[in-house]
Amino acid sequence: MLAIDFEASCLPRHGRSFPIEVGLAGADGARSWIIRPHPDWAGWGWTAEAEALHGLSRARIEQDGLPAHVVLDQLVEAVGGQRVVADSLIDPYWLETLAAAAGRSAPFAIDHVATLLDERQVDEAQISAAVRIADQRCPTRHRAGSDALWLACVMAQLWPDLAAAPPVRMPLMSCY
Repeated sequence: MLAIDFEASCLPRHGRSFPIEVGLAGADGARSWIIRPHPDWAGWGWTAEAEALHGLSRARIEQDGLPAHVVLDQLVEAVGGQRVVADSLIDPYWLETLAAAAGRSAPFAIDHVATLLDERQVDEAQISAAVRIADQRCPTRHRAGSDALWLACVMAQLWPDLAAAPPVRMPLMSCY
């Protein structure tokens, strides 16, 4: 099971948003990709509020970002058929937006962590304890890789049996 997180140009309430970074994390670490804006996204929303939160300027993503199809291909390879979980209900939208820019449909489903909480019948005390540990181990937030790693840490605390899944094969950062 892997955790995924996207950073975006803005929140949808501020306009049409597009993904600017995606992070994927598992038991052994995380990887993230900066996404170059696709020509189809010209004129879509960009806010100073979002930029201040994630710290990625439009100039940086245009310079350092990879094309949508490259990011999608590498993301699919890293997922390798594993279950993918997010803590935001909007992450599937950004995956669909990324995939559409690459000329494809979304290559995998993203489950919301609440689905796992329900499946595993986790109580509030267990969630609070897992969040405290993740907050201590992964204090840096609002970048896709670190946010995915934070969620992977929460999931590892709640479900150690699921954290033993095959590794992502590309650890770049670790909070463990």
